[in-house]
Amino acid sequence: MAALLEPPPPFLNPLLPQSSNPTRLLLLPHNLKFKRLNLYNNPTLHSNTTTCFAATPQPEPEFPDPTSEPTRDRRRAVRLAWEKLVRWSRSLRSKTKTDILERTNKVNCCCVVVLGGGSFATAMAAHVANRKDELEVNMLVRDAQVCQSINHNHFNSKYFPEHKLPENVIATTDAKAALLNADYCLHAVPVQFSASFLEGIADYVYPELPFISVSKGLELNTLRTMSQIIPQALKNPRQPFIALSGPSFALELMNRLPTAMVVASKDKKLANAVQELLASSYLRISTSRFDVTGVEVTGALKNVLAIAAGIVDGMNLGNNSKAALVSQGCSEIRWLATKMGAKPTTITGLSGIGDIMLTCFVNLSRNRTVGVRLGSGEKLDDILSSMNQVAEGVSTAGAVIALAQKYNVKMPVLTAVARIIDNELTPKKAVFELMSLPQVEEV
Repeated sequence: MAALLEPPPPFLNPLLPQSSNPTRLLLLPHNLKFKRLNLYNNPTLHSNTTTCFAATPQPEPEFPDPTSEPTRDRRRAVRLAWEKLVRWSRSLRSKTKTDILERTNKVNCCCVVVLGGGSFATAMAAHVANRKDELEVNMLVRDAQVCQSINHNHFNSKYFPEHKLPENVIATTDAKAALLNADYCLHAVPVQFSASFLEGIADYVYPELPFISVSKGLELNTLRTMSQIIPQALKNPRQPFIALSGPSFALELMNRLPTAMVVASKDKKLANAVQELLASSYLRISTSRFDVTGVEVTGALKNVLAIAAGIVDGMNLGNNSKAALVSQGCSEIRWLATKMGAKPTTITGLSGIGDIMLTCFVNLSRNRTVGVRLGSGEKLDDILSSMNQVAEGVSTAGAVIALAQKYNVKMPVLTAVARIIDNELTPKKAVFELMSLPQVEEV
């Protein structure tokens, strides 16, 4: 070390920073090894006898030789595993007739009705229509301007003004005309308006028409899910019902980006039929074994948790706090959902953890956006009045707390969201109270 404090030889002066102190400390990288050099016999470097240190980099770490036997064995094992998976997939597909459109009771046509004219209703209508040119897709909408835009220009001017719709998508404001000869009905009306909407069209719905619900949430005053709302509003307890859920933004469906969703029904054959109807090269459809409750409850509760995640972002509390909050929220959803009869596999699947990740961490989420703006200090009324789509989590929050009380489940994070929405608690105070909860064992 003493040698480093000696005055440097003159030939190094141009390379060193200027200083009034003739003694300079050379700070060298920690990963360099040193060796002594005698410069006496090297007149090109220095004419006097000087001892200094020269740095040589450490050798680069050695990577496995791609031609070695262990590496070849590993690669062979990976290749065989992949080939086995592909063979299994092809074999299963060859045994299963996957085109429900060819097996419908009509000769060359199947009719699907989409209830609603919002972004997800439009995306699902476009997706189904793209499955087959002969397919009829009727959209029942309220807005006459949207109806005209779809029929005349093949665009939903309100939600997707830059995405052209297939020509076999037809919009109407006439419920009777839309539902005539329908084979499937895809329900995309917001939960809070579904009962009154369905009661108004009940006379045109035949009893065997399968309803595929993509609406996520709980009815505020009654705590009902869509599987309860639809048959009761239509006055038909045997109305076929399928819940469709999972991490899926309408915009990405419209852009045909790879997506995966799950269908659940008490009728296994019906679930398989809907799976075949909707599955495509860019949309995977899994089936849930009779767990309609799990798919619906997790799909509803994740919207409330997304608001909480957005609040954390709006308050700039950082990634640590957001990860902790979402983890706690997932536990609360699991506690309540399992008490209501949901299966653990559903909670950790597409409609549970999958949808939670999407809505809590991605900017396209409407519910997360509400939370961000709440966390930034905006008033809820101002936020909602500026949005052209429904954030289901706002209405669902109060219903979630009523369910938690009914099933005797403590849900601090989701309860805090409900209190903030009711303007009874500020986001800052909510964070303080949550961080002050007793330190307990993780369950």
